[in-house]
Amino acid sequence: MSSPVGADPAVVGPYLASVLGDDRWREVTVELIAAGMSNLTYVVTPAGGTPEESVILRRPPTGAVLATAHDMAREHRVISALGGTPVPVPRTLHMCTDTAVLGAPFYVMERVFGLHVVDRIPAGYADEPAQRRAIGEGLIDVLADLHAVDPGAVGLGDFGRPEGFMARQVRRWTQQWEATRDRDRPGLDALAARLAETVPASQRTGIVHGDFRLDNCLLDPDRPGGVRAVLDWEMSTLGDPLADLGMLHVYWPEAGEPSVAGQSTVTALEGFPSRAEVAARYAERSGLDLADLHWYVGFAYFKFAAIVAGIVARSAAGAMAGKDTAGYADRIDPCVERGRAALDDGVL
Repeated sequence: MSSPVGADPAVVGPYLASVLGDDRWREVTVELIAAGMSNLTYVVTPAGGTPEESVILRRPPTGAVLATAHDMAREHRVISALGGTPVPVPRTLHMCTDTAVLGAPFYVMERVFGLHVVDRIPAGYADEPAQRRAIGEGLIDVLADLHAVDPGAVGLGDFGRPEGFMARQVRRWTQQWEATRDRDRPGLDALAARLAETVPASQRTGIVHGDFRLDNCLLDPDRPGGVRAVLDWEMSTLGDPLADLGMLHVYWPEAGEPSVAGQSTVTALEGFPSRAEVAARYAERSGLDLADLHWYVGFAYFKFAAIVAGIVARSAAGAMAGKDTAGYADRIDPCVERGRAALDDGVL
């Protein structure tokens, strides 16, 4: 069997045996389970071991990357800090900052077994509407639990710059759009300007996941509504918690709606809470005032449009070899219209 790129078993095994103080790790198998533009995720299993004995190794993509774009120490830090809170995260085992080992920093964490739902729910799991409602409510409750964590109490008081967070986010993604324009899009320019003029005051500083959605969680396979682990913390920081709720709205299509941004339509199945019900439950759990939620939803659609525009531009420049980006440009204008409708008409 060929070794996966980025995590040579002949290097990983002896290294883990040393740092974990357990010789059974000296020989391992390594399987790449998640690749792409994001961080790489591998399952590492000791020779002769069972899946339950495996651990997970995470590292940046191979090749040149921006130092801040795939910060392993940062991801390891936030997961470790949340270990003693109600937020379900894997237990971290080791952080390696020595790039001589694998060519990049990496960390190792326990392997959590759960159901990963992307674009469909497997038959036999949550077949009943009440079970699907439980899944939706479970996700909302975990998000509220995350935002209730006191960053200072878990050692994350310096994990970000919460002052002016949303204004900086608007500037950042406006600059991203301006740097990667695929063509003239006055609607996107107008949305950026409106957002910059109307940034609401933050009510609370919290730990922001940055990309919280159904397929970044592992569900309890035995109990619909339970969340075994929240994954993919690479965009986490300190900031305005409602940024997470706004983005969750983008990833929460309802029945009869088109998937304007190419999102999974699982939440459109009968039983899942509507976006209004998502907001109501989050408000009840968090105690936050959602009078300005339409702004955060408008920003989320703007951010999504800017991200897609960047992908389109990189694809046109030949920098997305092997990635199917057909139809991506067609997603931008519908996202802009949804963002405008949220901002101007209060449509959530």
